[in-house]
Amino acid sequence: MKKILIVDDAAFMRVVLKNILVKEGFEVVGEASNGIEALEQYDLHKPDIVTMDITMPEMDGIVATKELMKKNKNAKVCMVSAMGQEKIIIEAIKNGAKDFIVKPFKPEEVLEKIKKLSA
Repeated sequence: MKKILIVDDAAFMRVVLKNILVKEGFEVVGEASNGIEALEQYDLHKPDIVTMDITMPEMDGIVATKELMKKNKNAKVCMVSAMGQEKIIIEAIKNGAKDFIVKPFKPEEVLEKIKKLSA
């Protein structure tokens, strides 16, 4: 069972993602509402995959992804962004993100991306 860390400043989005993933048999080992918490949770739980929101307070998803890659160059990060953030998504991928999900998303899109990363 793959362990997943969900990072999003919106509690509602974390719940939605968690419900989608848990129903499919993934284990959500932690949640974070900003990049700083994400790095702490990553060290604590050593997840297989991280879903990373881009726009967050204190430390955004791009900076958090860069920092995660310094800790573990093989970390699997899937960015979660709103429509119209293509430039930011490209920057995230250059910084090590493996894939991205665009909000608003459908559950099957989320599962397809996460399953691909967990293969």
